[in-house]
Amino acid sequence: MKDGPDIAQIGGLIGDPARANMLTALMSGKALTATELAQEAGVTPQTASSHLARLLDGGLIGQRKQGRHRYYALADEDVGTVMEALMGLAAKNGHLRTRPGPKDPALRKARVCYDHLAGDFGVRMYDSLINRQLILQSDEERLELSALGHVFLQDFGVELTRPRKSRRPLCRACLDWSVRKNHLAGTLGAVLLNRFFALGWARRLPDSRVVAFTPEGERQFNTLFPEA
Repeated sequence: MKDGPDIAQIGGLIGDPARANMLTALMSGKALTATELAQEAGVTPQTASSHLARLLDGGLIGQRKQGRHRYYALADEDVGTVMEALMGLAAKNGHLRTRPGPKDPALRKARVCYDHLAGDFGVRMYDSLINRQLILQSDEERLELSALGHVFLQDFGVELTRPRKSRRPLCRACLDWSVRKNHLAGTLGAVLLNRFFALGWARRLPDSRVVAFTPEGERQFNTLFPEA
């Protein structure tokens, strides 16, 4: 057996169509029940339970109990990042659904990726922050909020508070599957998306990853994050 991490095990878990559909549904950042995930996967509740057990054992999802119900969510942001990257790889190589759904253009425009903004709007925000040196990029992986960036966030009414022992990075690049460029993940990406919601610029569409901006919200967003 070769040395190093066993990617075949993770690949096998994600590679099953039903489990892939479950993980994709959880990319919304919402916790879902086994019944809801069975519907997303197109399988019976009994089959869904078997798939969920394997995903739990593999560390790709977590669960919590609330009353009589069990809710499932992605284990962490790393799983969301891997799923987003795999979507990009699939799109790049032409592995697409034969019948795109009516929500596809809206998903490409703006959507939730785990808990941060993705799609055209997410990429525009990332590029604008980088180009204006509000976020500094020392290499392809490492990002850092600059002094100007801290001032920008204060002016925008954003307060960054993270648990002392949090291992989640403040800024992180996440490869966007539809644009195939980076959007902003990490704590900052999540905080900014929540700020857009709080200001009423955008809202989540029910039972969807789509983030719908109002006309005024889109205007404000484009002003705040101008194109290069």
